[in-house]
Amino acid sequence: MRTKGYVVGLIADTHGLLRPAVLEAFADVDLIVHAGDVGGAAILSALSAIAPVEAVYGNVDDARDPMLAGERTIPVGGLILHVSHGHELGGPTPERVRARYTGDILVFGHTHRAIVVRDGPGRLVVNPGAAGPKRFNLQPSVARLTVMSGAAEVEVIPLEA
Repeated sequence: MRTKGYVVGLIADTHGLLRPAVLEAFADVDLIVHAGDVGGAAILSALSAIAPVEAVYGNVDDARDPMLAGERTIPVGGLILHVSHGHELGGPTPERVRARYTGDILVFGHTHRAIVVRDGPGRLVVNPGAAGPKRFNLQPSVARLTVMSGAAEVEVIPLEA
């Protein structure tokens, strides 16, 4: 029996840069979910060497790229994870994401700001922050989501700038 649960690496806004620290942060994940603004196939290829990748496009990606969807709904450890970039909401906030999408875990990017909001005992809204080039005077980051026994926990991991 697994004791570590189902672990998902959450990443967004790489904009073509994959920091070496991401490889370490995601070393033992079961799945990687990229919330858009990928910045090219090389990023997805490098992430795929770690674990399977599910990715959506962001406002700087080519929406016609067959490896990227507008949004994805993914079962993870008995819960439902929904991911989209967030640009489709204008200025995405946890409240706007919750109002628009269903799922137990809602993941978005676009703002470059790491956010974790729990909506009571049920829903979790996560923006892992931006993992790519440092912008807007924000600390680059990713997140690790662990689902065990129907419960989800998330840890934001700062990356060296």
